[in-house]
Amino acid sequence: MSGFDCTTCGQHHDELPMCLGLSAPELWLRWPDTERSRARLSSDQCVLEGRYYAILGRILLPVVDTATPFTWLAWVSLSEASFRRCDALWHTPGREQEPPCFGWLHSALPGYSTSTLSLKTHVQTMPVGERPLITLEATAHPLALEQHHGITLARVQQLVEASLHG
Repeated sequence: MSGFDCTTCGQHHDELPMCLGLSAPELWLRWPDTERSRARLSSDQCVLEGRYYAILGRILLPVVDTATPFTWLAWVSLSEASFRRCDALWHTPGREQEPPCFGWLHSALPGYSTSTLSLKTHVQTMPVGERPLITLEATAHPLALEQHHGITLARVQQLVEASLHG
């Protein structure tokens, strides 16, 4: 995508990112640094104290002005059984044949007037090398509506600005 003039900082940015995300689930971000020794965080998975389990997946928002969707990289908490099943199949060809599992969105995504934390989701494992797909349960939450109905490039710019400038 081409660049844009930021309405927040007034500067021109050379590119409009079509993928944004968070480096860790919300619970990890809230944990004190001194407690993180009891946790494991990788680029794809997070386990806290052996009782909280999360994976990183993709929420695709169709963009009506273009064929390229906007992607949120977001964390979803799973039950221990669902997490262990995903982990066991992480490098297994054909894993995308698994049924979706239930999860709770565990990323506070910027740009929404109502928190995105704890939205109900379904997580579909994809072929090896692809992040899982996250589908939000159909609700009146703005993120769920955007996933099901699409957004405009102007809305993408709003989300990018909220991510860049908090």
